[in-house]
Amino acid sequence: MSPMPGAIVEVVVQEGDAVVEGQPMCVIEAMKMQNILKAEVEGKVKRVMVKGGDSVAVDELLIELE
Repeated sequence: MSPMPGAIVEVVVQEGDAVVEGQPMCVIEAMKMQNILKAEVEGKVKRVMVKGGDSVAVDELLIELE
């Protein structure tokens, strides 16, 4: 989920990728600062709902894990 409103700079993972806790998943830019969003749990990427350039709101679902 997006911790803040901003713009997606880059999505690092794809659907089907296995991720581990702490692995970077995407980069969001807010207030001219880039923030790396990392996996909070280990799992497999089920869906990626955003792409680079998308604007997102706070608490918007960005990437869903299984």
